[in-house]
Amino acid sequence: MTEPAGPPPNDELKDRVRDHWNRHVCGSGYGRTGPAGDVDFRLMSDTRYRLEPYILEVADFQSGRGRRVLEIGVGGGTDFENWIRFGAEATGIDLTEAGVEMTRRRLRQKGIHEQAYRLFVGDAENLAFPDGSFDIVYSYGVLHHTPNTEQAFREVFRVLAPGGEFRGMVYHVPSVVGFMLWVRYCLLRGQPGRTAKQAIFEHLESPGTKAYTVDEMRDLLQRTGFVDLDIRPKLSFGDLLLNRPSAKYRSWVYTVIWRLYPRWLVRLLGDRYGNALLIKARKGGVLSGVSPR
Repeated sequence: MTEPAGPPPNDELKDRVRDHWNRHVCGSGYGRTGPAGDVDFRLMSDTRYRLEPYILEVADFQSGRGRRVLEIGVGGGTDFENWIRFGAEATGIDLTEAGVEMTRRRLRQKGIHEQAYRLFVGDAENLAFPDGSFDIVYSYGVLHHTPNTEQAFREVFRVLAPGGEFRGMVYHVPSVVGFMLWVRYCLLRGQPGRTAKQAIFEHLESPGTKAYTVDEMRDLLQRTGFVDLDIRPKLSFGDLLLNRPSAKYRSWVYTVIWRLYPRWLVRLLGDRYGNALLIKARKGGVLSGVSPR
């Protein structure tokens, strides 16, 4: 199948985002084994859904059977594999060659034939698909990384068919993760006047990462044209420090923090301070051949 042609992204920040995720394919850290950085795809999947079980609720993979699904930001391909296995007409894009190649490698290892899906390098802000191409667009933890997130949501809306659904996650403030980053990179550097959003922008994963309040995301989605909005924060593994620390957090100080961290207190605070902002939204109209959900 011919790869769709779209305008190449060329702004500096997007190039930096691409470079980051080419080096650290999203989700691959869940399955890294050994000093050579080999990837165990089963371990990757098991760890992802153990740390983020709410993905299964947001995605609702079973509902994709027979429907045209676009996943924006396939990363290591864990969710994309599930869309295929549950019978969706699955198309995936990723900003990076590394993500697309890792996903292809995963699917080959799992015995999934290339004719069962479409997979391309692509840009969320310039989706190379006609209007109304998909019944579901899914993007989990991705659109907050692209420099123009609002433009990405406009593109999601454009490629959805009437009655089609967006499902996904972006980062949320106020959150425990945001507070911790603010303490580490603002307060302890003598800059308490800076905000958690600024700390997230500069220090959470790729450069330029954004986070939204519930009201900000509701406003963005309504301006774009979405209806039937379901937007709610959720405590993430990052808020609870359930993940292994990344390379920059492996000194003895962080080892002590990880061990003494008051997870019970964070759980008591509840989901309203979670870093994950779970989203479901619908494009107005009735999806042809599918009963409204």
